[in-house]
Amino acid sequence: MVVLSELLPEGSSPSSSIHGHSSSTDGYRYDVFLSFRGVDTRYSFTDHLHKALIDAGINTFLDDEEIETGEDLKPELKSAIKASRASVIVLSKNYASSTWCLDELVLILEQRMTSNHIVIPIFYHVEPTHVRKQQSSFGDAMAKHKQTMEAETNANKRSQWAQKMDPWNKALIEVGNLKGNDVKGRLCIEVLIKSIFRLETKIIEEIVKDIHRRLHVTLKSAQLLFIGMDYHINFVTSWLKDGSSHMVDIVTIYGIGGIGKTSLAKHVYGLYSCEFHTSSYIEDITRKCDGKFNGLLDLQEQLYNDISKTSSIKVHDVSTYTTKIEKALARKRILLVLDDISTLVQLDALLGRKGFHPGSKIIITTKDSWLTESCALFKTNIKPKHVKHFLEGLHKTESRQLLCFHAFMCNYPKAGFEEVLDKLVKYCQGHPLALEVLGKSA
Repeated sequence: MVVLSELLPEGSSPSSSIHGHSSSTDGYRYDVFLSFRGVDTRYSFTDHLHKALIDAGINTFLDDEEIETGEDLKPELKSAIKASRASVIVLSKNYASSTWCLDELVLILEQRMTSNHIVIPIFYHVEPTHVRKQQSSFGDAMAKHKQTMEAETNANKRSQWAQKMDPWNKALIEVGNLKGNDVKGRLCIEVLIKSIFRLETKIIEEIVKDIHRRLHVTLKSAQLLFIGMDYHINFVTSWLKDGSSHMVDIVTIYGIGGIGKTSLAKHVYGLYSCEFHTSSYIEDITRKCDGKFNGLLDLQEQLYNDISKTSSIKVHDVSTYTTKIEKALARKRILLVLDDISTLVQLDALLGRKGFHPGSKIIITTKDSWLTESCALFKTNIKPKHVKHFLEGLHKTESRQLLCFHAFMCNYPKAGFEEVLDKLVKYCQGHPLALEVLGKSA
């Protein structure tokens, strides 16, 4: 998800407002703008969220100062909102008491309507209905603003207040209605925080992951996994986003064990699964089938439940489950990942032979590139489009960098380790898992 920039922070210098480095994605300067009421959450939830976003490598704008209520929104805050790909709005008890927060909210929602700006409201110990209907503390705040307007003796200032009241009301109604679905098809999500039993750290972790997924930002924790993988990520991403075909597209990612097939598939799935009607990631198929008598049935059940979004009555026959899966697959455009396929039985049970909804994408990882086109789905009259992608080992420079990260937590070897490092790089022959294991044991 995204970071919280103090929505109420009224009055800080440009230099105090920037945390993290500049974003170059699509010409935006920031990934996330944090809007919040400092008196409520600056030194608690928002501070923790901000740190988590920065630690994850998500470029975040956070204003460090607050201005007394009644002042106009600073030009640099307006610019920051327009220069951000998304806004996280922490709607806390006293949020609406700040005219600056309300001005930010209006501008953020304007950006949502005129661009691809993603809006993520976080209802922090408040009810969405209180925001939407301006009840409880939100009703009190709006009533106080109205009283201030009516008590204003300066005609110009009174007129300015009057011009703001209606946009503020409409903005609160709109943000209170954001519950994960946008009528314009844009991405938004509601995070409702009110259970004292749910750890805020867990909530923040989920927010950061959601921002990562929605903004297609690679988490810093994942960057290490993808040293030397840029070409492969770009290839699969390009294949995935190619909408020119109305047929079903399948890509088979193949290579030896430990070469990074699963990491690549999981990364791309995490970034783009939200762009399909439904999605399913079936991981570690061979091990689960080999290690349990009903392993294949369990995987079929997982796939069917993911597609249909409902729990099915337990079926004890593989062919019966395949029929149910075929019917479900025909109804929705799906992104499906089948990780570590090793037999035709597995493919036939999970894919069937009836085909998928047009525009669906299937990613298969395997050590055996011939398996995919040998399954029952390719014996039909209308065969899916299929492309194979071979995952090879890392080059020497990339291998050295990955080994150094695991061994020394930096890009370069410590003094005196150069010779042994070169021997380890040569021994591993570009194998990422081998480099990781040896690096961590160094």
